Amino acid sequence: MKCQSCENAATVHLTDIVAGRKKELHLCQACAEEQQFIKKKELNLPAILQTLIGHHVGQLTDELARLACPHCGIKYMEFRAEGRLGCPNDYAVFRAGLEPLLERIHRTARHVGKVPRHRPCAARQAEVIELRQKLRLAVDSESYEEAARLRDLIREKEAPDEPG
Repeated sequence: MKCQSCENAATVHLTDIVAGRKKELHLCQACAEEQQFIKKKELNLPAILQTLIGHHVGQLTDELARLACPHCGIKYMEFRAEGRLGCPNDYAVFRAGLEPLLERIHRTARHVGKVPRHRPCAARQAEVIELRQKLRLAVDSESYEEAARLRDLIREKEAPDEPG
């Protein structure tokens, strides 16, 4: 398909429905940038996530800003800035902020996809989370020998079981 502004190949396709009528616009990259349909060539995923998160928590932001996971220590605002959770318990701790976001992105707040065949033991997973929390505290208190010992222990616990 050709660009509607020039003769180059169209790579940007916009569809808009106005008053029940579908309008399509097909542009090449250069024309889309020139007409300011595309502002940057790169997607800033953290900025997009922050925008999505911000729009869906609204008035809860102040309340959520004070929350931190008791297991891994991540704060809600860290999640909001990075777009990554620290541990599985964060889903429960940050539920009020995550549910609207998950509903918006996935159209459901319940996981219905695939699960790993060999799920790690829940007790081992809890132990690793606790060790990570201790590791974070050791690094914060500049106890580097203890941090190295904990790091090695975490690696050992996370290593896949050898076939018997």
